[in-house]
Amino acid sequence: QVQLVESGGGLEQAGGSLRLSCTASGRTYVMAWFRQGPGNEREFVTAIRWSSGRTYYADSVKGRFTISGDNAKNTVYVQMNSLKPEDTAVYYCAARLYYTYNSPSADTSYETWGQGTQVTVSS
Repeated sequence: QVQLVESGGGLEQAGGSLRLSCTASGRTYVMAWFRQGPGNEREFVTAIRWSSGRTYYADSVKGRFTISGDNAKNTVYVQMNSLKPEDTAVYYCAARLYYTYNSPSADTSYETWGQGTQVTVSS
C-alpha cells in the first residue's frame, strides 16, 4: 500500500510563511492537501493532478498558497504565505492512486492519507 509522510509544520506568526512537504512511497495520480482546524470539519486546501499539471485551490487560500511537486519523486509541496490565524489546523496530505471522475476537493475520493502535520499561526 502507498504511504504518505508529511513534514514542515510548525509555529509561525501571522503574515509569515511555511512550506509543507509530502512524499508518497509509490506512484500517485493526484496529490492534495486538506486541513482540519480545532472545532472545524476537514476542508479541502489545494491539489495537483500530475497528468495535466493542473492545480486547484480553495477560495480561502487562493493567492496565498502555492502547490507544486515532482511527480518522479512522488513528492508534493505547499508553500503557504501570508499566514493567518485561521490557517491554524492539522494539515493532511492525500493521494489518489488512479484516475477518477471526482472533483479534487472530494475528500472521500482519496485512497491514501498521511498522519498530518500541525500548523499553528499566532496573532
